[in-house]
Amino acid sequence: MITRMKKLTFLVFHKDYESFLEQLRDLGVVHVEVKQEGEAENAELQHDVYMLNRTNAVINALEPLVVPVDAKQNAKSDSASALPIVEKMSADEIVAIYDDLIAQRSSTEQSVASLAKDIQTLEPWGDFQPQTVARLGEAGYKMQFFTCPHKSYDEQWEKDYNAILIHHDKQSVYFITVTPSNQEVDIDAEICRLPQRSLNDLKAEMKSLEEGIDAIDARLAKFAESAVPALKEAKEGLSDNVDFARVRLTGEPACADKLFLLQGWVPSKDVEGIRTALDNSGQFYQIDDPTPEDNIPIELSNNKFAKLFEPLTKLYMLPSYRELDLTLFFAPFFMLFFGLCLGDMGYGLLMIVALPIFEKLFKLINPEFSKGLVVLFGASTILCGALSGNFFGFQLYDLQIPFVQKLKDLLYIDSSKMFTVSLGIGVVQILFGMILKAINLAIQCGFKYALSTIGWIILLVTAIVAALTGIGFGNPVVIGLLAIAGICIFFFNSPGKNPLLNVGLGLWDTYNMATGLLGDVLSYVRLFALGLSGGILGQVFNSMAVGMSPKTPVIGFLVMALIFCVGHALNIFMNILGAIVHPMRLTFVEFFKNAGYTGGGEEYHPFSKAQKI
Repeated sequence: MITRMKKLTFLVFHKDYESFLEQLRDLGVVHVEVKQEGEAENAELQHDVYMLNRTNAVINALEPLVVPVDAKQNAKSDSASALPIVEKMSADEIVAIYDDLIAQRSSTEQSVASLAKDIQTLEPWGDFQPQTVARLGEAGYKMQFFTCPHKSYDEQWEKDYNAILIHHDKQSVYFITVTPSNQEVDIDAEICRLPQRSLNDLKAEMKSLEEGIDAIDARLAKFAESAVPALKEAKEGLSDNVDFARVRLTGEPACADKLFLLQGWVPSKDVEGIRTALDNSGQFYQIDDPTPEDNIPIELSNNKFAKLFEPLTKLYMLPSYRELDLTLFFAPFFMLFFGLCLGDMGYGLLMIVALPIFEKLFKLINPEFSKGLVVLFGASTILCGALSGNFFGFQLYDLQIPFVQKLKDLLYIDSSKMFTVSLGIGVVQILFGMILKAINLAIQCGFKYALSTIGWIILLVTAIVAALTGIGFGNPVVIGLLAIAGICIFFFNSPGKNPLLNVGLGLWDTYNMATGLLGDVLSYVRLFALGLSGGILGQVFNSMAVGMSPKTPVIGFLVMALIFCVGHALNIFMNILGAIVHPMRLTFVEFFKNAGYTGGGEEYHPFSKAQKI
């Protein structure tokens, strides 16, 4: 559900403006409507915003370099000498040191890349001193370096130009010619321009540069130990400065700049708590109910179960203030969809047993996913896996154990029935979404605006029940319900408009429903398809583990275990991604569309000091 908000309006005397903002920030519950006007002209704010972004980037770059405490004892004490002490430095100075180290590393890497090309060019010729070639020139001879394909090499060149083969590989031959300085060398080969340094000299410099990169990396790691905490502390101050400056610039001058007008929002539950503080401030304030024209910030307030699924709602978009928050309503479906897509009891059990590992995996998908959500997904996977009997790709229900067979009789659903079950789940969720849409319209616009959607619900439910029970469409009750549905659809499509226009819109709505609903329902087949493909892949990896293992007892077992573990690890990883992405698609497209979800809400961010990291 969405937390109810109250609108706050402040009129603050210009001399008290900044002190009042400090007081407002200390309260930490008022969401101020920040405006962008004035930001571009404020050089100090622009600098702080830039430094905040740079500080975040440098923290992200340095954090992985911080050596764990237990590994520091083994680190070389002289690996990073001459590093400055950063504790008392500003963020600008720390970032400048980091940028300098990175620039040194980048320059050295460029030199290494250039040397690598020279070494690659020289390696076919071996190690020689360029001075020797120069002395030949002083003696009246010239040495030239050539390369050509094997088939192009002519042995006559050895007689005409004293050609000497130096090296050859699969494609080319490398040779030199030694001729008098005045003799022209006319051969069909590519002349090679070699660096004026020996191969050993280049390799020695390459080794020195690589050691330099290692030294810079060691300095960066040592620098990170003190720079990261200092930058995190500086980040808090920068974040506070940026927020404060933006709020300060938001105030609208009034009464010849003697007063500032400021607007914000506060949750209704916190209004009474801040009244005393606002009364003591001596500034004028007013608390109002929101109007339809207001852009009201959204704070979700759900129970513990639904709160676990709030990151998914935020991933799409927050609801608008006056519509239903659908988090609680899609959460059970999403949990079920995940279990059906993964569909293996062993995988679900592993998710719960190896919870820390899977928690990190899920956080890679979305950092806001919690441990409790992973447990729910694991439990759903175990339950849905029991429908097919898959356990790490093995068919559990093939075991002739009384308990297992009772479980099979109770839960087992074969593939053909699972296809129907998937479609049935789709029908249920879509109808549920339409019911929520009708409730939403009734709350926001009035009951008559929900009649068209109610008509569609009556029509679909009546048609489904009549078809499944065999009552027939000639039954008087069925005819009466369909007539009521038709009146709602064709005459209350757009309440207040011309009846003929309503009929036309009803026909257009009917066409869209007829084409859209079928596609929406068929989309739920993916629940069946993903679960089936995951189970088949698990069986394939099991067959590979058994079939590809050697007959030697110990080695055979190790190979089988390796293939089994690697294969199922890949299968779990791929299927977890699918079990997140495809239910999201069903939720955000099919369910939200049929529920009439509009979204577009701005998240509630109270004006407060930065949290300690």
